[in-house]
Order: sequence, then C-alpha cells, then structure tokens
Amino acid sequence: MQKLDQTLDRVMKCLMAFSMLSLVIGGFWQIFTRWILGNPSTFTEEFMRYMLIWASMIGSAYCFYKDKHLALDLFKRKAKGKVAVILNIFIEAMILFFVIYVFVYGGSRMAMNATNASSVMQIPFKILYLVMPLSGIFIVVGRVLKYIQLYLDAKEAKNKEVV
Repeated sequence: MQKLDQTLDRVMKCLMAFSMLSLVIGGFWQIFTRWILGNPSTFTEEFMRYMLIWASMIGSAYCFYKDKHLALDLFKRKAKGKVAVILNIFIEAMILFFVIYVFVYGGSRMAMNATNASSVMQIPFKILYLVMPLSGIFIVVGRVLKYIQLYLDAKEAKNKEVV
C-alpha cells in the first residue's frame, strides 16, 4: 500500500515537473526566437497552451491527492459526532461520483470521439483530452488509498483500545 502511494506520488510529481519544465523551455524559446532571431516560432504558443492545460490538470489531481485543494468546509466544521461521519461519507461519495462521471467517463468519451487536430502542430485532440481521464484516475486512486489508510488507522486505534 505504501509502495503504491509512493509510486502514485512520484508519477504525478514527474508529470508536473515535465510539464512545468516544458513551459519554461517553450517560453524561453519563444522569447529567444522573437527577440534574438527576429523570427518568432509558430508552434510555441500552441505547445505552451496545451502544456499549461496538462500541468493544471495533473497539478489539481496532485493537490486533491494531498488534500491541499480548496474546500468549502463550513458545514463540515460545524458537524459533530455521527452527523460529521455521515456528512464526510456523503461528501466523499459525491466527490467520487463527480470525478468518475465527469473526468474519467466524460473525459474518456471526449478523448475517444475527438476527430480534429491542433491547427499548428497537427497533434490530435485525443492526446490533449487524455489528461481528463488520466487526472480523474489519479484522483480516484488517491482517494481510494486515503480511504484504505483511514480504515487501517481506525482498525489499529480500535485494536489499541482493546489491548
């Protein structure tokens, strides 16, 4: 379990690092070709737009995985006892439903049904749209790992109480 958690963490960090590095290199190349060579590169704007989309989607999945995302927890903070447990289960179930339906299912359908290509680089939109189901899978796997860890922690705490 810990190994899977570390692997997921490493894969998302590597994807984010690659996309951010490519944004920096692409930005540098655009400035270099425009101001030094006097002939701006035609593909860098489109390339950087797509890399920004990938960086933001993978980054948001990573924030969700680490529980560092923006959350409105007004009701969650006020709830106590069994109401808090039921509310947390409901919130997590709705999050999973939304991510599976919109990101994984909807993103997969969007990627598989895309028929056009980008105007300058001629990359199929299928590749661009694959970030939706990929980030959705990262979120779902991260949440499932969190649920398993919470269960194991609760079971260990219960065992300590018995002893």
